[in-house]
Amino acid sequence: MNYTYYVIRSKRKTMGLEITKDSRILVRAPMHATKRDIEQMIDKHAPWIDSHLEKQRMRMAAHPEPSGDAQQVLVSQAMAFLPARVAYYSSLMGLAPTGITITGAEKRFGSCSPKNRLCFSWRLMQYPEAAIDYVVVHELAHIPHKNHGKAFYTLIESYMPDYKERKKLLRG
Repeated sequence: MNYTYYVIRSKRKTMGLEITKDSRILVRAPMHATKRDIEQMIDKHAPWIDSHLEKQRMRMAAHPEPSGDAQQVLVSQAMAFLPARVAYYSSLMGLAPTGITITGAEKRFGSCSPKNRLCFSWRLMQYPEAAIDYVVVHELAHIPHKNHGKAFYTLIESYMPDYKERKKLLRG
C-alpha cells in the first residue's frame, strides 16, 4: 500500500511509527536509515497503520473539533458541572483539592499538580457522564498518590469498581 509519511531523523538506534492527531504517519528513524529501510518498515506494519488510521478517523468523527461558539458552550458546561462532581467525590473520598481549573488541553482530560490543584479540559464534556466521573476520581486519587501505582488504582477501584469500563469510554 502507498502511504504518505513524514520522517524525523535523530541519533536514535531504532525506527518508530506514530499516527498523529491529524492522521499523519510519522516515522522516527536513525540518521543512517535508508529510504528503502523506512519503506520496508512501513510495508511490514501496514495492518497496524491501517487500523490506527481507522481508529483516528472514528475518534475524529465522534469528537470533531468544535467551533468557537460550541467551545464556549462546552467551557460553560465544564465550569458548571465539574466543580460539583469534584465536590461530590471529594466528600466521598475524604480528599480536598486546592482548586480547580478548566483548560483547553487537547492531549489529556485532567491533571493534578504537585500542590493538588486539579485541571480538567473542557473537551471532557463531549463524553458520557460515567467517563467524566472516572476522570474526576482519577485526578482526586492523585492527591495521595502522585503516580499510577497499585495503591492509586486500588483507591480508584474502592470508589468506582467499574472504572476500567468507564476508562474505555474515553477512547471512543
